[in-house]
Amino acid sequence: MPRAKTTYIRLILLDFMKMNGAQITRHLPHLGPRGNTGGSTTSPHWLQLIGFCLFLLALPATSKASTTINQQVDQAIHQHLSALMRPSAQRENWQGMRIAHTSTPLGSTRTLATCSQAPAVSGGAADSYRQRLTITCPDQPGWRMQVATEMQVWLPVLVAARVIDRGQVISAADVKRQEIDIGKAPRGFYHHPKQVAGMGAKRRIRANQVLSPGLIALPLAVKRGDKVKIVATQDGISASMSGEAISNAAEGEVIRVKNLSSGKTIDAKVIAPGVVTSIF
Repeated sequence: MPRAKTTYIRLILLDFMKMNGAQITRHLPHLGPRGNTGGSTTSPHWLQLIGFCLFLLALPATSKASTTINQQVDQAIHQHLSALMRPSAQRENWQGMRIAHTSTPLGSTRTLATCSQAPAVSGGAADSYRQRLTITCPDQPGWRMQVATEMQVWLPVLVAARVIDRGQVISAADVKRQEIDIGKAPRGFYHHPKQVAGMGAKRRIRANQVLSPGLIALPLAVKRGDKVKIVATQDGISASMSGEAISNAAEGEVIRVKNLSSGKTIDAKVIAPGVVTSIF
């Protein structure tokens, strides 16, 4: 029996005897001068105390080794996952990233002794949030454990600070940062305000909605119905004429434009706001 548990029970008995010494002497059977027992029937309170102590003795002792193993494994997994995500964080210049995980051993750890060195972890990948890891102890060849791990990567990302209307050019005042688990953002996200500054909203964006590539794009340089300048260059000769955009377009996109002089519709590439060049 663990020494701590035995000592605890002895203290309970001693305290009870100090407080109830007279009653214990009277009720507990004792040896008389000739070896005969004397005293009256044992007190019900004393029987309850004995039963309580026997209950404490029957309780399983807390395994300090198991607690240590769990702590060792948890710390080793956390360090392993952090190392997996470090290259991505450095490449994307993520600031304020933190890693969390929920791990479940695929088997019992009761037979494993504490590892005198930091356990080694293998397996997993930075692009997988649910993975299976193997933990071993460097100085114990038979020490091996497998765990199912769910990783959470928390990162401050950009969300809309207010409602952003469709076609609106996004400024720094329109966004703010909010920490989310990026594993639950399958449509993508942005981390730095400069990534979205000057972009336009493809559709209406709700307040506190995570900004993703599907929601924003380059701002429209030409809108449907806008009067545009058509610039044509051929054989070193340039000419310009008036036209009308038939659809919306950002800079670099090709749209259909109606030549207001000839009435013909041509394909033209947007080279600047309100300016297109014909494609022959």
